[in-house]
Amino acid sequence: MADPLDRIAAALERLSPPPPPAADPLAHPAYVWRDGILAAARAFAPLPLAMLRGVEAQKASLVANLTRLATGHAAQDVLLWGARGTGKSALVKAAVGAVQADGAPLALVEVAADRLADLPHLFATLAPLPRAFAIFLDDLGFDAAAEARILRSLLEGGAEARPANTRLIVTSNRRHLIVRDIAEQSSAINPRDSVDDQLALADRFGLSLGFHVVDQDGYLAIVRGYAEAHDLPFDPADAVQWATRRGSRSGRVAWQYVVELAGREGKAV
Repeated sequence: MADPLDRIAAALERLSPPPPPAADPLAHPAYVWRDGILAAARAFAPLPLAMLRGVEAQKASLVANLTRLATGHAAQDVLLWGARGTGKSALVKAAVGAVQADGAPLALVEVAADRLADLPHLFATLAPLPRAFAIFLDDLGFDAAAEARILRSLLEGGAEARPANTRLIVTSNRRHLIVRDIAEQSSAINPRDSVDDQLALADRFGLSLGFHVVDQDGYLAIVRGYAEAHDLPFDPADAVQWATRRGSRSGRVAWQYVVELAGREGKAV
């Protein structure tokens, strides 16, 4: 008769299927790092760069940097910071898509912001591969400097820095990634030490790209671009009223308005 513990273990194995195999790291344009393996992104459909309006300088800088990474030249880790809904995440995906469209061997790997401790494992997985990888950390932010030290070490100065074929691409609503607490600064033995500790992470990104709230003309230009691309009519006054009701003018709000327009016209986008 089988040992009861063996039977229990066998039953648990039947109830818990084995993890899915890792995706081919050379076969897909984008991946998600999940449970210690690369999974192919189900629907990587970046916007054409031309659809992103009002961020021409940011587009040029990011594409140039990713092109250098893809061709094996020196490239920077990148921080995209600024107001919410201004196209930071969309630009990352669009820039990767543009570099891929030129035939360069580059892939996007998205890592959840709460999985920073997995980055050394991911770097070890990607290091020997004949391909470049943009490691995408979206909407990153820390409430205390201590939480950011893993990332600081990986960016510069640590024993396990990222390999040459990978660079970090980080988006954040905070310019310095870490909340700056004035009360904490005033209570520190040396206030300057507190400030320096908070700025140390942002300083480790060689390329920092700022995104700012768009004005009304910029907002309408974004709406117009989306509407023309999807063959939708729009009334500028109605678009402004939509943004006013939302309390914000941004690329995200512009896209939400275009989704509303498509719904009114009985179209999918």
